[in-house]
Amino acid sequence: MLLHDPAITAVLFDVDGTLIDSVDAHAQSWTEALRVWGHDVPFEAVRRQIGKGGDQLLPVFLSREEIERVGDELEAYRGRLFKQRYLPHLKAFPEVRALFERLIADGKRIGLASSAQEDELAQYKKIADIGDLIGSQTAADDAERSKPHPDIFQAALAKLGHPDPASVVVVGDTPYDAEAAGKAKLRSIGVLRGGWPERELYQAGCSMVVRDPAALLTHYAENAGTRVRCK
Repeated sequence: MLLHDPAITAVLFDVDGTLIDSVDAHAQSWTEALRVWGHDVPFEAVRRQIGKGGDQLLPVFLSREEIERVGDELEAYRGRLFKQRYLPHLKAFPEVRALFERLIADGKRIGLASSAQEDELAQYKKIADIGDLIGSQTAADDAERSKPHPDIFQAALAKLGHPDPASVVVVGDTPYDAEAAGKAKLRSIGVLRGGWPERELYQAGCSMVVRDPAALLTHYAENAGTRVRCK
């Protein structure tokens, strides 16, 4: 089992859709913001872009001229809408803290590698009750380009002290996580709670796919010879 390999010394977690049940909320806030600026985009079309930052999402739906003219304003509006209407109601997936505690007990460092803004990331850590367990974190301002570019993970590796990429594993919920991890020479584990099919996660480069953090904890504990029953 990938995480239980003694050579793995650190695990980088995506956050939205991986630790926090937030993908629909992000998709809805982007859908509403695009509509305000005259783009009636289907919710599912937007949802398939969640996992990217605004720098990679907006070009899917807006022309370069529109992005230059209104992109910053649209993205700022979307951010305010998300934080005011959706963020207060988000919840973590089950067993996130237990998974982190188990990994740390086995000597592995935990990092967050997210395209979220710093203030959003602070709220996510409170929601999941993991603020005291994080060794490092990267957010939107730490990378020039968001996933599927490798910048976020390269920044995360730098904050970990530039370990051998073979000693680090990424956990994420989208093909964009897997693609970005591969470009940074990192292996990845996919989780299904973000809504992407298992097949597409494997095609993007995931070495294994599990249902959610609770299932990942179960697999990890079973491989270590200790069974943990998911809630």
